[in-house]
Amino acid sequence: MAIFICSNCGYGSAGWLGRCPNCGQYSSFVERDYDEKGKNQPETKKLKLTSFKEIRTTVKNRLSTGIFEFDRVVGGGFVPGEVLLLSGEPGVGKSTLLLQTLVRLKTVYISGEEAAEQVKDRAQRLGLNLNNFLFSDDLQVEGIIAGLEELTQKTDVLVVDSIQTVYSKSVESSSGNVSQLRESANRLIGFAKKNKVTLVLIGHITKGGDIAGPKTLEHLVDCVLSFEGEKLSNYRILRATKNRFGSTDEIGIFEMKPQGLTQVDNPLIFLANDKQPVAGKAIVGVAEGKRSLFFEIQTLTVPTQLAIPRRVVNGVDFNKVQLLLAVIRKHLHIPLDTYDIYVNVVGGVQIRSTSADLGIISSLLSSVKNMPIPLNTVFIGEVGLLGEIRKNRFEEKVIKEARRLSFKSIYSSTTLKSITELGRFFKIA
Repeated sequence: MAIFICSNCGYGSAGWLGRCPNCGQYSSFVERDYDEKGKNQPETKKLKLTSFKEIRTTVKNRLSTGIFEFDRVVGGGFVPGEVLLLSGEPGVGKSTLLLQTLVRLKTVYISGEEAAEQVKDRAQRLGLNLNNFLFSDDLQVEGIIAGLEELTQKTDVLVVDSIQTVYSKSVESSSGNVSQLRESANRLIGFAKKNKVTLVLIGHITKGGDIAGPKTLEHLVDCVLSFEGEKLSNYRILRATKNRFGSTDEIGIFEMKPQGLTQVDNPLIFLANDKQPVAGKAIVGVAEGKRSLFFEIQTLTVPTQLAIPRRVVNGVDFNKVQLLLAVIRKHLHIPLDTYDIYVNVVGGVQIRSTSADLGIISSLLSSVKNMPIPLNTVFIGEVGLLGEIRKNRFEEKVIKEARRLSFKSIYSSTTLKSITELGRFFKIA
């Protein structure tokens, strides 16, 4: 008996179809033989149970990369057999980050994006010694696994750059689609778990949100890392959106320089050394894991000439800014519909913490009233729909750090109860 399988998504049909009803791909059905009696199916394996007392822990055997900002995010280093997915915009510096973090470990580097000469040229430009690296541009997953099993020396890390370029001979479709991604990833993950080798998969995030992107693999891996940063900015932030062996609250901060990525541990790195206060600028304090960071938010408000006022937001969530604008209109009675509003976080970084709410409102009021906020002033707090200022997690920790850094005026839920009190600061009745 024959069935027809979609080579793009794996959907099955009893007859050939011109268009797959599941993924919408045209002319993707391939005929396959199907043993109705199940003669060719693998034999059933009996359930094997193991007591938790007999299971060894792997967290104690972490492999440190020597890059503190990277180890902080992954939980202290690589766990043997761990599978990580590193995603980010093309050109953000994912390959550079891995070359620098893995230079001390025995690494097998599978590259479908760059030739060996290109990788070596980058390493020389960064001043890295890659004597512990083994390179290959063979992209068939069965060949990769067979070659690694015959490798006599111990391998600490296997890097696949990128997972979209690897393919399996058992799937009749081009590399990069859903079927190839899942099959290739499952085979590589099975090998990594069995041989206690750390596996790092690199995936691109496309603007079109292609179905073959890293989102397809997030549920298969142990840790999902996101490398963020504007190409025109020198700063990069490494976040863990999923981590089975550590926390997802930590972030790593790097600065891109001609010699590569350098670690940043200064909490005031994103602040400018201005000597005069300027209207529309506010400093916010947020907690990222065990560290407190301070960012500068700039807001520009100008009278609009459009029927629908323009709203441009960079560095914070657009919908969050829209929500805060509604709170201002409701509780402070300011007609913001007559202004074009532009909000930007200096440094090209993203702020996800709700602790920045109070600072966003303060920078906007400062711009509308043309009232500069005094220097050495910081805002910490979440703003609710009813205009109340809520205490955020780790607020005391951020306040303590702000005092240590000589901020003279600290506005938070302990000093302000609602934005109405904040409005009095800007002489709003």
